[in-house]
Order: sequence, then structure tokens, then C-alpha cells
Amino acid sequence: MTLDEHPTLLVVQHVPWEGPHRILDACRDLRVKVVKPLAGQALPPHDEVAGAVIMGGPMNADEVERFPALTAEREWLSAAVARGTPVLGVCLGAQLLARALGAEVRPGKREVGFAPVEIATADDPLLGGLAPGAEVLHWHGDCFDLPDGAERLASSDRTACQAFRAGNAWGVLFHPEADFALVEAWLEEPTMISEARAALGDDGAHALPERAAELEAALVERTAPGFEAFAEIVAAG
Repeated sequence: MTLDEHPTLLVVQHVPWEGPHRILDACRDLRVKVVKPLAGQALPPHDEVAGAVIMGGPMNADEVERFPALTAEREWLSAAVARGTPVLGVCLGAQLLARALGAEVRPGKREVGFAPVEIATADDPLLGGLAPGAEVLHWHGDCFDLPDGAERLASSDRTACQAFRAGNAWGVLFHPEADFALVEAWLEEPTMISEARAALGDDGAHALPERAAELEAALVERTAPGFEAFAEIVAAG
């Protein structure tokens, strides 16, 4: 990478409907490269990217026989953390990051919909804006242990480790990027509306956009600085 180039941010996408959404609003000064490993696209060499955002998906982090590319992704993440590459993993991305750092990923208590999280420290550059707590969007069935040497950043009533930091890497199980547009788009996806109905019932699933609209302004205000901080860390690297 030459000095006159914008630093490259790698975005790993596992399914079409789970992209980085509002995270990219903070990345205007970065060149974004989207890679879809489960569609056969290879992850780039580490020295070609300045940071990475790893997004979600309905698969399990250990489904490596069904999705062999997850093995390479976990190995790539392990090496990225060792190099100090800034990484943000969201939902499945956080599970893959935790697994790459040696933590167990296992079935947990399903969380779908808006519910509170407690933030452990207001000093964290990514999640500090949500301290001491906030109502955020959850959409997961698996959970993970806190990786050795990592700092726990968030928890909820159902999940002890909702977010962690290990060096320059953050794993966030909930969806800080969520807003009304994201929820509305997800509920148009058959996989997602089916999961929402199974967890919340028809009425609960159809109430999600209204709740997203009610919370949007505050959540955007409190999460946007964290995304901007992450983009600055990537750009500075």
C-alpha cells in the first residue's frame, strides 16, 4: 500500500442480507473491499488490508464441514489479531473471532429483538457511547466464552459475554449497526422473518420495525462515534 492510497478495509459478508450497513457511513476515507468467502472468494493477504469488519450469518462458527471456508476465516482472524490488525466482528463475526482466539462457541439462550445490554466501560472507543447500557437489537442463538486475555465489554440478562476486546480486535454479539431500515430489510428475508416469528410470535415479529423506529435516533447518536473511532484506528494503522 502506497502513501497516496486510501487504506483498505476488508468487509467479510456471509449472507446477502447481513452487510455492514451503518458501519460504512464512518468509512468514507477508506477503500472498502467486500469478500464473500462462503461464495468461494479468497480472503486477501493480511498486508493488503488495514482493517477488517466481519459480519453475521445464520451458520454456526464451528460448521466447518458444511462451510469449509470458515476454517480459513478463523485462521485469518487469528493471524490478524496477532499482527495487531484492527478487527470488528459482529454477531457471527464475533463468534468467529472468539473461536479464532481459542474460546468456546456454543448454543446459548436465543435472543431475537430489542433488549438491554450493560456496557462495562465508558472508555471503550467503540462501545463506550452505549454506557452504562442501552436497548439494542439482538439476533443470535449461539454465545461464546470470553477469550483468554480479552476484556469483557458488555453483557445481557441472557448472555454473559455480549462483547469483548482483545488488543485491536472487537467482537460484538448484538447489532450496533441496526436501525429501522436494517430491521425492515431483514424482515423481508424469509430466513429472518421465520426466525423472528419462531422467537417472538407473529405480533412480536411485526412490532420490530416500530421499536426500531422509536430507538433509532438515540442509537445512531450513541453508536456512530464508535464506528468513526474504529475507522480512525484503521486509517491510522
